[in-house]
Amino acid sequence: MSQDFYYGTGRRKNAIARTRLYEGSGKIEINGRPEEDYFPRETLQMVLRQPLRLTNSLDKFDIKITVEGGGLSGQAQAVRHGISRALIDFDPDLRPALKKAGMLTRDARAKERKKYGRRGARASFQYSKR
Repeated sequence: MSQDFYYGTGRRKNAIARTRLYEGSGKIEINGRPEEDYFPRETLQMVLRQPLRLTNSLDKFDIKITVEGGGLSGQAQAVRHGISRALIDFDPDLRPALKKAGMLTRDARAKERKKYGRRGARASFQYSKR
């Protein structure tokens, strides 16, 4: 069963990441740019490498990612989710380790909508009794 790449889709808030893993040397490319250019903060680079570091496959794959929507932090977490799913597509035996680390669970938290008659989702306008 020879396959060109292993695929995984990751989501977080409004960000959607489509991830493809190719057998290679550890190069990560996001929207056609190197990961250091796309995610300049070291913490965001660390977030997207977590599943690779956990499964000891940091230098085994070249990864091409298309990510859109949301902000940088949400995109980094969507990429992490996508890489985790693609690793399971590559080797189903990695599932227990990734599941235990919580990288397969889609983080469903999102911004709550503003309600009418209020200043925000929960905050009300200032109330004056007299």
